[in-house]
Amino acid sequence: MTPMSSIGRLKDGNATFVAHPEAALPITSERRMELAKGQTPFASVLSCADSRVPPEVVFHTGLGDLFVVRAAGQVTDRSVLASLEYAAEHLHSPIIVIMGHESCGAVKAAMDTPATKSLGVNLDYLLKSIRPAVTASAAEPESSRLRVAILKNVEDSLNDVVEGSPLLKKMLNDGEIGVVGAYYELGSGRVHFSDAVIKTPAGAHK
Repeated sequence: MTPMSSIGRLKDGNATFVAHPEAALPITSERRMELAKGQTPFASVLSCADSRVPPEVVFHTGLGDLFVVRAAGQVTDRSVLASLEYAAEHLHSPIIVIMGHESCGAVKAAMDTPATKSLGVNLDYLLKSIRPAVTASAAEPESSRLRVAILKNVEDSLNDVVEGSPLLKKMLNDGEIGVVGAYYELGSGRVHFSDAVIKTPAGAHK
């Protein structure tokens, strides 16, 4: 699949989830047995670890369809980058989706916790990674500031994925993969996508 066709499939799956959230996921015993031989996920998703945001359900997908990496606030570290590299290089997953969500607790914590206050070494690391998005949203009205910070954090995470991995950056520049940001609404179930970053390989016809 191409990056754009993968995004199209994600949008179709999300439309099914929004209209018919009770619909059973497309999982069969035959598919399960087939996947014992290997996997070819059509998309990779880096999402928040929030229990209300399971990508496989949100996009109405079955076994083997998505390569999912989850961390609070979709913060990247070396294990996250290595996982996404594996999906792109070895499993040939053509698109990486960085998905934030409405009312993200990690972003809210970074907004509410002074930088001078320690919550422990691990939480401090997490909140430090998110604070640039909080700072960038400081001038926003209180009613919309959290949403703006969440969207900025998605953008920052996307940049961290590309800039933090020479492999993924090269694959993106060579047109082998695409990357796209996304925002999930808890109540409606809808996923909104940003403009995808998809580059035409050098020498290829547009």
